[in-house]
Amino acid sequence: MVKVTLLQLGKTHFKFVEDGFAEFSKRLVHYCKFESKTFELPTKLKSKDANQTKKAEADIILKQLKYTDFVILLDENGKTYTSIQLAKYIENLSVQQSGLVFIIGGAYGFDETIYDRANAKISLSACTFSHQLIRLIFIEQIYRCFTIIKGEPYHHQ
Repeated sequence: MVKVTLLQLGKTHFKFVEDGFAEFSKRLVHYCKFESKTFELPTKLKSKDANQTKKAEADIILKQLKYTDFVILLDENGKTYTSIQLAKYIENLSVQQSGLVFIIGGAYGFDETIYDRANAKISLSACTFSHQLIRLIFIEQIYRCFTIIKGEPYHHQ
């Protein structure tokens, strides 16, 4: 069973996002080992300078990664997939990799060191979503992918 980890920056302020995230997290245990880690940038490291903020966030993220992790950034410039294509991609990676780490960046995106470490980038939409909402959208899509892989009736085509 593949391990799927989601690293995300910043707090969730919407209860409906927390509730939805918790629901899909419970559902995922049937398909993968799922772990979610949320990091808040310490106040002393917060800056009005985007590059300084991205660098501080990168330092936090890089400490969480193992050499063997396959790192996938959720990035507006990443490859787009339909749900079925994403399911196939996840299925193929699950056979090749023991751990998939998805990362949702902060408000300014990712520092170059994170792009350099990443193995892939995916985009869930051409639209921009808040880092809070993308958590819920992402976890629902991961759940959908696993139901597609297992041939379960959650996804309709």
